[in-house]
Amino acid sequence: YLQLTSNLPGAVSSALGASVTIRCKTSQNVYVVSSYHLLAWYQQRDGETPKLLIYQASSGSNSDFTLTISGVQAEDAAVYYCQSPS
Repeated sequence: YLQLTSNLPGAVSSALGASVTIRCKTSQNVYVVSSYHLLAWYQQRDGETPKLLIYQASSGSNSDFTLTISGVQAEDAAVYYCQSPS
């Protein structure tokens, strides 16, 4: 099992090959373009600097987002951060 930690307290465990969903709750409203809320997700492995994974656009909540990783692999074990683009 892998542990994938977000910037919310706690960690998520997943079996290899499974899917896992990581939740991120922002402290304020995120950047909006054409009615879509934009969020950047970063992955930080031990001893490395954070790496941009994806920009997410959502028409739903502007403070509660999720990142789903399908087919979890060993290299997915990391801390995941979300941030609103400036």
